[in-house]
Amino acid sequence: MTAAELGAGTASQAMYQDFRDSVRSGRYENDVAQRHRSGSRLAESPAIDRDQVDIVTTALTLPPTMPLSPDRSVPLSTDRSVPLSPDRSLPAGAQPLPGGLDAWLTTVTPDLIAIRHHLHAHPELSGQEFETAAMVARELAIAGLTPRLLPKGNGVLCDIPGASGGPVVALRADLDALPLPDVKNVPYRSKVPGACHACGHDVHTTILLGVGFALARLAERGLLPGPVRLIFQPSEEAFPSGAPEVIAAGGLTDVSAIFALHCAPQLPVGQIGVRSGPFTASSDVVDVTLRGPGGHTARPHLTADLLHALGRVIVDVPALLDRRVDARTGVSMVWAAVRAGEAANTIPSVAQVRGTVRTLSKELRGELPELVSRLVHEVVAGTGAQAEVNYCLGVPPVVNDRVATAVVESAAAAALGTGQVVEAEISMGGEDFAYYLEEVPGAMLRLGVGVPDATTRLDIHQSTFDIDDRAIGHGVRAMVHTALTALRTCF
Repeated sequence: MTAAELGAGTASQAMYQDFRDSVRSGRYENDVAQRHRSGSRLAESPAIDRDQVDIVTTALTLPPTMPLSPDRSVPLSTDRSVPLSPDRSLPAGAQPLPGGLDAWLTTVTPDLIAIRHHLHAHPELSGQEFETAAMVARELAIAGLTPRLLPKGNGVLCDIPGASGGPVVALRADLDALPLPDVKNVPYRSKVPGACHACGHDVHTTILLGVGFALARLAERGLLPGPVRLIFQPSEEAFPSGAPEVIAAGGLTDVSAIFALHCAPQLPVGQIGVRSGPFTASSDVVDVTLRGPGGHTARPHLTADLLHALGRVIVDVPALLDRRVDARTGVSMVWAAVRAGEAANTIPSVAQVRGTVRTLSKELRGELPELVSRLVHEVVAGTGAQAEVNYCLGVPPVVNDRVATAVVESAAAAALGTGQVVEAEISMGGEDFAYYLEEVPGAMLRLGVGVPDATTRLDIHQSTFDIDDRAIGHGVRAMVHTALTALRTCF
């Protein structure tokens, strides 16, 4: 960004901060949150023909009460993240949004960036997103919508009615931060010790707010063809995670398809990654506890050498697992924590190892608990140790629906131009968006947030994680196009 833009953004951030501080009344007792009750109103991109899916998948004016920056404009000539069309109002090859939303988005982008900076400076950990949820609910209410809080008060559902009824298209963002320190030297550095938005959830939340503002404008003018539900979910980073809570609260009632995005620092800002089929892996936790009588290291033959047995578990079980499953299923077993004894001359009576098992296959995942337990017992047999295996199922794999992926690909191309849409890589990380996809079809896309030509790529879950703020506008365009395309698609 230019110095002028940065200055405007800083001014907007300061005024936004003052405005938001006036509604903060305590970390867990926000009176604004208590005022939002149940009573949500449930309620031109090309359609995708399911028969053509194989061909396609080849690869609101801001509220007057909200202070605005002195200069709301964002000179697109300074934004080199995507090529510009000759009229400099749209990315090259992009399709305009209805209702003059492209000009509107250009105007409000500095304010969305200010929202993101505020969220980044005030992170809340999983299960504690009360202030964040209250702020989201307030923004949506000011925009003329009717948000409702989840039962615990740390998540938000909001329906935007369309010109006609019918199945609902849902869009999801996550609210929680990670238990990491923020070591960046930026004005919006986290003010909460030991908490940091190191996975981009502040970006996801800001983008979905922007989408909500945009769709509300369309709905007011009768230009939103069907109902859209905004889901602001807590506890994505924890287990148990927040998606099942959203589902239990009726978050998927009448929903025909659901979509989400995730920050991808590996992609330069201006690009979007899409992929049909396996997208992220399941993430399960396995604990192995070995027990024996213990003894002296001078006489291992008189006891069970638990360290020897534990070493075999650590080395042999992952290797054997690789040989017992189809390599095409994408399985990964990695140990991460070991605890056994303290004295150098004492064989302990208890030894433990803990790690994760991940796979891209829903079918294989159902077999893994029994298979891993059997392998552990086979390896330990003959050592004299007694083995106990505790296999805890975590999040399922994210498997993008083919039709939903076609919607995302078409929408991404409409938003930023065909040349900016790339094939997303498969990730072995876990993502609880998978729970929604077990109930309804949907897809997740990757939003490029990296700086073009940067010498160092920041990864998620790092204390230094940050984004190129221009990605926020791109994300809003992509998700608005996704909602409009999905509403015209039969699921």
